[in-house]
Amino acid sequence: MRDRPTAPPPAPPPGSPAAARAAGRVAVVLGGCSVLLLVLVAARWHPLFSLDGAIARTTHRWAVRDREVTHLFRVLTDWVWDPLTMRLVCAAAAGWLVWRRAAWWTALWLAATCALAALVQQSLKAAAGRPRPVWPDPVDSAHYAAFPSGHALTATVVCGLLLWLLRRHAPGRPLWRTAVGAALVSVAGVGVTRVWLGVHWASDVLGGWLFGALLVALAVLVYERPRDRRTRPPDRR
Repeated sequence: MRDRPTAPPPAPPPGSPAAARAAGRVAVVLGGCSVLLLVLVAARWHPLFSLDGAIARTTHRWAVRDREVTHLFRVLTDWVWDPLTMRLVCAAAAGWLVWRRAAWWTALWLAATCALAALVQQSLKAAAGRPRPVWPDPVDSAHYAAFPSGHALTATVVCGLLLWLLRRHAPGRPLWRTAVGAALVSVAGVGVTRVWLGVHWASDVLGGWLFGALLVALAVLVYERPRDRRTRPPDRR
């Protein structure tokens, strides 16, 4: 009886032209959508703002009425899907890459992308300068400008990068499905909680998702771009 493998097979070395081309195409599409949304928000496009207001008023009524759900959402958004929590998950993954696989370059790439995401988030907030929703009976509070949602952007970046790294290591089907499910619930769930709690407009969350996905695509493009193998030794597996 043969022993079953206890670990997934090693990932292929970085520098795949096909992966770089695919990431580049995705980045172009996401970049166009992201810039368009930013322009519409900065221009205070009436149809978008009207839709945001209608969604916000509806969800705020639900939040005031359903206090138990609101309390659960506050716990999720403040502790489970908080940007600090997500960054700690990213740091733990980077530490694991160094400790178990001596993948220094990959760990640095992961940490640098998460740090860049925080910088991009704050820069976009300063550029857009969009006020947050204001309620006479708020159920939660938040600081800084509204667009884009930092919670949504950070969750998208961290979950997207970790899913991509996991996929490169050829995980088993149960692990992959579990990881995809957890990522989808986290990214979608954090967006729902931010709108429900009345601290973001729906388009803020959409902007967080779009810019977060754009950063993931650009990070993959950097990682997979063809390069001279002699310029950097591959991560030791």
